[in-house]
Amino acid sequence: MEGKTVKSSQTTITELMIPSYANFGGKVHGGILLGLMDKVAYVVASKHSGDYCVTVSVDGVEFKEPVEVGDLISLAASINYVGNSSMIIGIRITSLKPKTGEEKHTNSCYFTMVAKDENGKVTTVPQLILEEEIEVRRFCDAKKLRALRFEIKKMLNREVKDLTFDEMKTMISENRCLIKI
Repeated sequence: MEGKTVKSSQTTITELMIPSYANFGGKVHGGILLGLMDKVAYVVASKHSGDYCVTVSVDGVEFKEPVEVGDLISLAASINYVGNSSMIIGIRITSLKPKTGEEKHTNSCYFTMVAKDENGKVTTVPQLILEEEIEVRRFCDAKKLRALRFEIKKMLNREVKDLTFDEMKTMISENRCLIKI
């Protein structure tokens, strides 16, 4: 299987934010933005793998700036890492107010996608050809992110599940919750 460059699958999607996307406060629903992020991640992953891809995880979604009706949202996505069948896609979202030209970075995040064949079986993806220093840095960052995600999962499975009920009550005793069991 021949490798593919980062540039060969980079994608930017721009979409107008319309009134039906807004919440009661007049801001665009986070779910609308997540849907657009999922779409652009799929495009990048499928262009790289040549296969159908599914979302496995989403990391680092933090809405830094509100998005408003009338804004043009651009989602720039790039493949940062490949494993055997998984790919980590970095996405940077910016909003543009067409009337004023004001542009702001609203958020960045990472989608992990897995390639599947026509039978739904996980399939191997092409190697990633890194041609620029920033691509090497992003690959390393994504590799660290992947390792941290596995550590967090392992920690939660091991540490929290092994606690007794009394230990859990002690652990949360100074938090803003009431246990009524």
